[in-house]
Amino acid sequence: MSENAHIDSALTDFVAATAAEYGMPGIAVGVWVDGREIHANVGVTSTENPVPITEHTIFAIGSTSKTFTTTALMQLVAAGRVDLDAPVRTYVPELELIDEESAATITVRQLLNHTAGLEWNVINNTGDGADGLAAFVATLAELPLIGAPGERASYSQAGFNLLGRVIEKVTGESFEKVVADTVLEPVGLDESFYFQGDVMTRRFAAGHERQQDGGLEVSRAWKGSRANNPGGGLGSTVSDLLRWGRFHLGDGRTESGATVLPAELMHRMQQPTVELRASTLADAFGLCWMLRDVDGVRTVGHDGSGFGQFANFQLVPERDFAVVVLSNASPDGIPANQAIIRWALEHYLGVVDKDPEPAPFDAERAPELFGVYDIDAMTMTCYADGDQLYLDCRVKPEIRAAAGAEIPQDHPPFPFGLLPGGDEYVVTDGSFQGQRGYFTRNTNGDIIAIDLAGRVFTRLS
Repeated sequence: MSENAHIDSALTDFVAATAAEYGMPGIAVGVWVDGREIHANVGVTSTENPVPITEHTIFAIGSTSKTFTTTALMQLVAAGRVDLDAPVRTYVPELELIDEESAATITVRQLLNHTAGLEWNVINNTGDGADGLAAFVATLAELPLIGAPGERASYSQAGFNLLGRVIEKVTGESFEKVVADTVLEPVGLDESFYFQGDVMTRRFAAGHERQQDGGLEVSRAWKGSRANNPGGGLGSTVSDLLRWGRFHLGDGRTESGATVLPAELMHRMQQPTVELRASTLADAFGLCWMLRDVDGVRTVGHDGSGFGQFANFQLVPERDFAVVVLSNASPDGIPANQAIIRWALEHYLGVVDKDPEPAPFDAERAPELFGVYDIDAMTMTCYADGDQLYLDCRVKPEIRAAAGAEIPQDHPPFPFGLLPGGDEYVVTDGSFQGQRGYFTRNTNGDIIAIDLAGRVFTRLS
């Protein structure tokens, strides 16, 4: 325990109980409240090579990495080297997409708030060489589009990896070097790394996958390939992430007073740019940040996941509050982390976050929901078993065969219920409990898509 860390027995007890309830090998939690850090660390880094979890244990933080990418990009905006409303081709002229008009008109801002119309991602491995990101961008012509630029929001990993290439083209440096030099080092984040060679010499957590027999198996993949670094490739610790949270609760200056990002741009990142409907991800996207109003207060955050590791990172700016939860087992890291986040909000701020209640099962209406829905890498089947609706979401066999260990295992089907009075729904149990989404209709009233976790699945049948 570092000299700046404090213990709250209530937090420690809740984290320990949650880890036991969900069978988690290890959980690290940090809270910034009332001007002090509070830590709770439970369990071990790996079931095969158990080392105690501390606030300095490195976890793969997945999409929470996007907040670092965005901060580095906003520095280029501050310097006048990137215009948020300029077409991406201004900086990456070689960009090709399946639709030429989209390729020519997508803007930097639309990548930042997931309104570029890009599908989730291209699942390919372009290697860990310096050209990995450039090679990835060269494959974006294979990526389906979910709509015209600016038409609607749909969470896209590919869009953020493309932003990494914008950074490379503008600076002439590798993406990782730019973030390290302009963000990690100035803010004092000396426990955060993109490359596994930097991670493996320090204390780090291994991800775990729950098997059909209930046991846990260590994930042999720790993170994706280099091309995925902008969207989800950073490893970090609770200690560093709390420092990162304090930085984004501030005015763009470090603890020493040096300006990393002008306050106006810091605050602009946290302002709504596009509203979301019935999404657990957020009520709105800022510039990268996910914005939610919870029990009368605005939260700002960005969670992440991958290969049996989960990161939850939430700020409450008006209360100078941050909470970080890192865990290392799938799929139950999702509800375990959420339970701890909700407990911390209520315990320290009196803010209550709870799920909406679904309407009773409607046997006459349910069949219009049934069918197969699709994104680039996954298919989802909506069906009922008795009076319970389910969403069964699975990676396509050809994608899994091509990517191998790069793809985490599928989750069990998600039970869900429609919310009263419309096409919105909530997942009622399992690893995605509390996730919200909605069914989309065309002008004839026919259901043509379903939104899950901020991604649009198009109906096939």
